[in-house]
Amino acid sequence: MQATDPGPRGRRTGLEQVVIECAPGSSISRGTGKAEEVLFVLAGSGELSLAGERYPLEPETGAYLAPGEEYDVYSQGSEPLRLVSVRVEDPIAADDRADRAVVRRLADQEEQDATTSRTFRIVADPSTGLRSATHFVGYVPTERAPDHFHTYDEVIYVIEGEGRLHAGGDRTEVAAGSCLELPARTVHCLENTGEDVMRLVAVFRPAGSPAAAYYPDGTPAYPGTPPVITA
Repeated sequence: MQATDPGPRGRRTGLEQVVIECAPGSSISRGTGKAEEVLFVLAGSGELSLAGERYPLEPETGAYLAPGEEYDVYSQGSEPLRLVSVRVEDPIAADDRADRAVVRRLADQEEQDATTSRTFRIVADPSTGLRSATHFVGYVPTERAPDHFHTYDEVIYVIEGEGRLHAGGDRTEVAAGSCLELPARTVHCLENTGEDVMRLVAVFRPAGSPAAAYYPDGTPAYPGTPPVITA
């Protein structure tokens, strides 16, 4: 297993992001402990074994694990199975009314509009059993969006593309494989400097819409988003 370092950006978010790599023909056993956990398959194929059930894993597939669960990941292809794992510490209490979806294919999810020309697809959220957060894939076009902030804590993994993260007066070059951490109310902009759409997979808490963004003065950046009070 290879762990990636999101890098310090002030206070911690309670979201722990790592990359897991499982060699062909091998398996990894893991447990969620007291946290919730989501997985997203970057490459390779295999299976997730949970509570006696087996679920297929393929690229662009997400999985949800609840607190207190033990599971195994099997790599069954000719290349390593690579996944992004995010653990959500101190999850909220379970909602017995929510339907549990262990595995979901990204291609089956509706593409929705966010700020400017950006779009996203939801992998998991409270409607699918993930209690405390939203797990999504975002699509960033080749243009710079205005600086903005969110009221949620977020971790991001860049799947494809290259660009710059502008945050807190700093500028950081990013590319496929970059891991980012953005505490709530961090004014930032992820600029795509490449020729194609940048793709990223992200998790934020508390759960909500990835489109909920605000300009530095607190003005909503997307129609229908309620205003916030800035400090």
